[in-house]
Amino acid sequence: MEPRIHLYILASGSKGNAAVVEGPSGSVLVDCGLSRRELRRRAELVSCDLSRVCAILITHEHSDHVKGLPVICKHFDGPLYGTTGTISSRSSMATLPLTPITHSATLELGGMHVQAFPLSHDVADPACFRFEVRDGSTVLDAVGWATDTGVLTKDAAACLRGCRTLGIEANHDPQMLADGPYPPYLKARVGGRYGHLSNVQAAEALPGLVTSQTRTVVGLHLSEKNNLPTLATRALADAVGAEFSGTDRLTARTPDGTLTVCVGSQTEPLVIW
Repeated sequence: MEPRIHLYILASGSKGNAAVVEGPSGSVLVDCGLSRRELRRRAELVSCDLSRVCAILITHEHSDHVKGLPVICKHFDGPLYGTTGTISSRSSMATLPLTPITHSATLELGGMHVQAFPLSHDVADPACFRFEVRDGSTVLDAVGWATDTGVLTKDAAACLRGCRTLGIEANHDPQMLADGPYPPYLKARVGGRYGHLSNVQAAEALPGLVTSQTRTVVGLHLSEKNNLPTLATRALADAVGAEFSGTDRLTARTPDGTLTVCVGSQTEPLVIW
């Protein structure tokens, strides 16, 4: 049986983010915006073994991605990676045992080849990641993770193309953002080049990212005030010819059943096998 990568999205949204990417010989925690207790509780709900975590990757310094790290680091002996800009962005980051990497670094973690790529967000030096299991030069499995970016950079698009599991930000519905409660400056930030991808932007990107190898598309970092899970799922599903099945309005599949579209949640963990 070919080695597979399993993805546990424990939280995705502005109140806290954390995901575990499980490879053949270990797992990687991507961001930790949850308390240690909540991280463990959610992991237990989906039978995610946190003892297999061999490294932590940080995408950027916003609190919803790092606020759980000070406590987590007291109980974790493995490496913690972040870009040089992320490490130097705040005095609180400098107190963590972070190992600096560039936003285009490559790492070997948990039996996976990890490729970092740059994003466009209003922080010092954001990065996200592609995880691969390889047999020589042959890619057996791949997971792409891209969240907190106002535009999809060329480097990001290149790294995300052809992943079996594709996690891509679908933060807001443009009309809901325009009509919503945010003040004008915050609306401009969220919808700007250094803010967050909308449902429309994510959907427009999908035809260039999804290939015959892609099995799951997951919308990430949905806004609780400027989006609805059904809107995000619908936008992504329409872009790849998927349809809602029965009364389930949070999951869509292509007619041939090969591609599933769903969304991550702020409150409930999601597992992709």
